[in-house]
Amino acid sequence: MTQLPDWVPPHIDMTVPSIARMYDYMLGGGHNFAADRDVVKRGELVEPGLRRIARLNRSFLRRAVLFMVDQGIRQFLDIGSGVPTVGQVHEIAQKAVPECRVLYVDRDAIAVAHSELILAGTDHVGVLHADMRNPEAILDSDEARRLLDFDEPIGLLFLLMLHWVPDEDDPHRLLATYRDALVSGSHLAITHATDDRQPQMMDGMVDTMHRTRSPDQARPRSYDEVHAMFGDFELVEPGLVGCGTWRPGGPGDIAEDAKYNEFVYAGVARKS
Repeated sequence: MTQLPDWVPPHIDMTVPSIARMYDYMLGGGHNFAADRDVVKRGELVEPGLRRIARLNRSFLRRAVLFMVDQGIRQFLDIGSGVPTVGQVHEIAQKAVPECRVLYVDRDAIAVAHSELILAGTDHVGVLHADMRNPEAILDSDEARRLLDFDEPIGLLFLLMLHWVPDEDDPHRLLATYRDALVSGSHLAITHATDDRQPQMMDGMVDTMHRTRSPDQARPRSYDEVHAMFGDFELVEPGLVGCGTWRPGGPGDIAEDAKYNEFVYAGVARKS
């Protein structure tokens, strides 16, 4: 029997790949298994720049959080936060305004366990083990009530998460539930894979995931489908655009090869 590393919760099947751990590997983290790394490597046979795309999304996270802080947001709900790596929401927000509060949510047990370890003793930050497809369990949780004031604006983040929600789970209804829980002045940030620009590559990536044991299967969506997820929230400039082209602040925010900026749509919208 294989000895589990001490950072792995009991009963984890190390042979089943996880989106949270694959993302951790693409960002250079160390909390992933061979099964996770194998899927990423197979994906890189289809698109060698897969890790670059993940890093562009990470750069967008920083810009989106700082934008929200500038708009007066002091509390954040990060759905699908993944394994903690450098540049987490609370690090970015609290460096700008120390009293910012953050609730991280993920369904991956390792992501949650490692988050709890890293965040122990950190003020105004918590983590919740829950599935984004059960918004009531998240919004009504004790951790949400402890950290978030739903009578004040909230920054809600769904980064590289919603393309894992199949059509039968009705992601638009799901987003409506979250949006309805927020008051005026709240902001919503979304990044979402698309096959608008590179359909053959994206088909190859989807097929790669279908061949794995992962329960997560990608559903890339069009501009109109992603745009609809913002509901009646008003998109801020420059609107819904390629991830790398949303308000880039320097060379690390945007890829020299323009195609890498367009694999993922990104946008931030405000509730009026």
